[in-house]
Amino acid sequence: MERRDFLKSAAGAAMASVVGAPQMALAAAAGNVPRKTLGRTGAQVSIVGIGGFHIGSKSVAEDLGVRIVRTALDSGINFLDNCWDYNDGESERRMGRALRDGYRQKAFLMTKIDGRTAAAAQRQLDESLSRLQTDHIDLIQVHEVIRMTDPERVFAPGGAMETLEKARKAGKVRFIGFTGHKSPAMHLHMIEVATKHNYTFDTVQMPVNVMDAQHDSFAGQVIPVASRLKMGILGMKSIGGGVFVQSKTVKPVECLHYAMSQQVDCVITGCDSIEVLDQALGLARNFQPLSQAALKELLARTSTEAASGGLEKYKNSPMFDGTSHNPQWLG
Repeated sequence: MERRDFLKSAAGAAMASVVGAPQMALAAAAGNVPRKTLGRTGAQVSIVGIGGFHIGSKSVAEDLGVRIVRTALDSGINFLDNCWDYNDGESERRMGRALRDGYRQKAFLMTKIDGRTAAAAQRQLDESLSRLQTDHIDLIQVHEVIRMTDPERVFAPGGAMETLEKARKAGKVRFIGFTGHKSPAMHLHMIEVATKHNYTFDTVQMPVNVMDAQHDSFAGQVIPVASRLKMGILGMKSIGGGVFVQSKTVKPVECLHYAMSQQVDCVITGCDSIEVLDQALGLARNFQPLSQAALKELLARTSTEAASGGLEKYKNSPMFDGTSHNPQWLG
């Protein structure tokens, strides 16, 4: 597909409103966490997923991190997020411990690698499998597509895609996706480069929140394109690392509820306590998409803070850019 045709298609698709995003069918018995089908993968994933970063942080005791993961799995959440670089590997190590004793069978396990070369990707994938104490990862994602040159590196001869597809054929990986938080244009470029290589990612992960909806929006620009390609859509940064709440315009539960009401298959949220996990579980079990009136009220209430994008630190600062601080991870 020519670049101008791809961008024209993307622009047309982006006419869909993030305010009134259509909902995919939820499947859940009363009192259980609903699940959705993750794009064209056919896998059923809980509408809320547990983020891997928090469970490995120094402020969370190891036993508590393990308990959060196991409580989530016992309570009906099956989507687990992680990354090779989170807390220098401690997040994966703790999650691997949590997945012992039969818990691996309850989980749809996702982690991410930073390597752009085949060699770096192979090393990181092997380390992730070892730390997570598993013989396969359900979803592996290319992490932090935050440079316009990342897609070309990933798909170049000797690039990361060679390792990931080799791992898929070997049964070490089931599905392949990518993530990023810097710019919708970079996500669209990754999809464009994949299309030029006759490739479609299984999933895409991006910020989906009430602030993003009103400034250079991932949800408005990327979700329509990804949906057309039947990619699974994963939302993150529903509260912007806590910054949105500090603005005193919106509450954490409202942020999560907003994100879950968009056209996403799973919203990943960080939990650093059982209380925060219980809050997410309660919202998921009783989930009903916000009404049009409620969505518009939230957008109106946050419009001043959202207009400049200043609260979206992941877009406009290096605060969340792990691979910028550690370029050696790219290979």
